[in-house]
Amino acid sequence: MAPRCFIVRHGETEWSLNGRHTGETDLPLTANGEKRVKATGKALVGNDRLIVPKNLVHVYVSPRSRAQRTLELLELGCRERLPWTESRQAEENEPIRTEAKVEITEAVREWEYGDYEGLTSKQIKALREEAGEKPWNIWTDGCPGGESPDDVVKRLDALIADIKEKYHRPCLEGRSEAGKGDVLVVAHGHILRAFAMRWTGKPLTETSLILDAGGVGTLSYEHHNVNEPAIILGGGFVVE
Repeated sequence: MAPRCFIVRHGETEWSLNGRHTGETDLPLTANGEKRVKATGKALVGNDRLIVPKNLVHVYVSPRSRAQRTLELLELGCRERLPWTESRQAEENEPIRTEAKVEITEAVREWEYGDYEGLTSKQIKALREEAGEKPWNIWTDGCPGGESPDDVVKRLDALIADIKEKYHRPCLEGRSEAGKGDVLVVAHGHILRAFAMRWTGKPLTETSLILDAGGVGTLSYEHHNVNEPAIILGGGFVVE
């Protein structure tokens, strides 16, 4: 099986629930968000499930606490303590299941919304109509006072190249332990949709993907070839 890159959007927050664009604003998960992420972890994480902890070699997580809490709730069983915690949970509470290192990185922070932070798409539309501006499309326009599509592409392309060269190429070329090479990214809605497009080398203007709060996506390769990146439909749930 070709190595995979799992993308996980953080669980529900009050702002994701009511459609407010949430970039740098750091909000906690709702009680329902926590409950749903825990259920996702139970359903998708395990030796006979989609995300096999022993096969993970690296985990990238956003600096925002809502993403970090989502990773905690998935209960991967990381050997090392999570970077934002003072100590690791006792093994009887969370058995060690993966040797993967967890890295906090700005590369997967949410798109910087600038002037549109905290606004809904409906509010943004009204503002632009009032100013006589064309309808807003984040994939082509970016955000005033925030990031442009080129800004986002630049940081994502650098990360994707790193993942492919450090973790996936060695696996595909038989230079690393067989079956180990999966990577996990825990982040946010817009940035992960952009990540999936750039994974396949597509411009953001072609984006037609959605990822709900708490959603999981799977990226990999065709023909066991690092030069043929692909999105796996259905999540690629194959029991080893």
